[in-house]
Amino acid sequence: MPVELVARRKENLDYELLPQLEPVPEVLEHIEAKRGQTPFAVVSASARDSATAWLSTLDLLDRFDTLVCAGDYKRSKPDPEGFLLAASRLGVAPETCLVFEDTGTGIRAATSAGMASIRVPPFWERHTRFVRAS
Repeated sequence: MPVELVARRKENLDYELLPQLEPVPEVLEHIEAKRGQTPFAVVSASARDSATAWLSTLDLLDRFDTLVCAGDYKRSKPDPEGFLLAASRLGVAPETCLVFEDTGTGIRAATSAGMASIRVPPFWERHTRFVRAS
């Protein structure tokens, strides 16, 4: 299957899931506690339109000083390029950054950038209910 088709299907699925999207309470709490004191960025492998739609749906777009999205960088995670670009745009040193990431690839990218990171389970993992067989 062509990469472009897979990417398009992923973006379409993202838009379908928008009504179910919820912020991660602990991450939101951190953002609110540090608002006005700490600059924030989003680094996403998704298109800017998708990232903007997610943040707008959650009423969080105004909390971020910069968005680094697909097309802003050449090398995707696990390469640290996107995170380093975000730090540069924010005017902060990479070693002062804390990254909230939902993938192992993203954690590796943050580590390679010299940034601390916390793994946050993705949406579908946070909302999966386990059923035990009797």
